[in-house]
Amino acid sequence: MEKKKSRVARKTMQLQANMVELLEMPSDIMLDLPKLILIGQKELIIENHRGIIEYGQTVIRVNSTVGQITVKGSGLMLKTLKSDQMLVEGIISAITIED
Repeated sequence: MEKKKSRVARKTMQLQANMVELLEMPSDIMLDLPKLILIGQKELIIENHRGIIEYGQTVIRVNSTVGQITVKGSGLMLKTLKSDQMLVEGIISAITIED
């Protein structure tokens, strides 16, 4: 049953993606995808997040609709935290997205 739900969810997401592409709409907004803006190696803006999983000076993990976003570095801190946007400052060495 779980596989069937997963397959239906993937097909629904694909249909939405096709519609967004066809109508030339911004996919990050229409598909509720996270948007990451990296400014140099010192600032990262994450939009459309779903909350903080882990917070420390060397790692910050954030939940999103596509999985967990992991930010690694040194001296990391949340400068701004809003319900749909956050600003991470520090020396950023890696960003990964895991399902």
